[in-house]
Amino acid sequence: MISNSNETVFQRQPEAPQSEKIILHKNSLSRVMIGFVLMGLAVITVFTLLHLDSANVQLGEAFHSLRETLTQIFIHPNVGSDSFSMLLSALGISLLLAIITTIIGAVIGFFLAIMASRNLTNRYLSAGIRVFMAVVRAIPTIIWVLIFSIVCGLGTTAAVLGLSFHSVAYLTKAYSESIEEIDQSTIEALKVTGSKFWVIVFQAIWPTTMASLISWTFIRLEINFANAVAVGAAAGAGGIGYQLFVAGNMSFDFHEVGMIVYMVIAVTFLLEFVAVKLRRVYLAK
Repeated sequence: MISNSNETVFQRQPEAPQSEKIILHKNSLSRVMIGFVLMGLAVITVFTLLHLDSANVQLGEAFHSLRETLTQIFIHPNVGSDSFSMLLSALGISLLLAIITTIIGAVIGFFLAIMASRNLTNRYLSAGIRVFMAVVRAIPTIIWVLIFSIVCGLGTTAAVLGLSFHSVAYLTKAYSESIEEIDQSTIEALKVTGSKFWVIVFQAIWPTTMASLISWTFIRLEINFANAVAVGAAAGAGGIGYQLFVAGNMSFDFHEVGMIVYMVIAVTFLLEFVAVKLRRVYLAK
């Protein structure tokens, strides 16, 4: 048999299976409504900017003044008319206010979180506590401080009560969510062995959720420190917030404002550093 060596052999490639097109964003009524809302906000913003009353403000002079003010605050900070020890003492007052209110909120919030956890108590008690705490959280901390100042008068007492009240509501929710993440089989196994309720809490729930509870507590401590600075002047609680108010709104000493801002930032970084270290220690156990 004679074969032709020049004959070309063609192989048929298999056809790729046809697949349906993947639609990443499906049109829906909610997407359309969001689009209309964003467009409406854009139109309102443009209209407001075009019809904004500038009150004969010269933008060049305004930006120049802003640059000088920011330079005084962030580039050339100093203690101003006050001493550094006075500012440090005021900062300590605000920090102690934040620590005290966080401790009160953590202790009360932990026991309320136990009762608000669906995997530990009945749903009616849990729902009642959650609803009440949601109402408390819906009102800003500064409002609670002002409400208590009507009863107790302006001062440290109103600030402690207002910050603690909101801290309890915040930590109750955070702690209860951490507790509900525990495997239900662990709790059921302890119940089968005859363990009492508080034994389960302190022998199983407490060690398991310790790292999470520490994280939430320090997050609230940072929030309380910021709130303590804010209510220092508003509620007459003193501290570094009052010094900031006096320096910025009465004496217009922006150099001192810059020093206070840097001191507050330093404490915030210190709190974050301590929180990370403690969380690593408990995670390593």
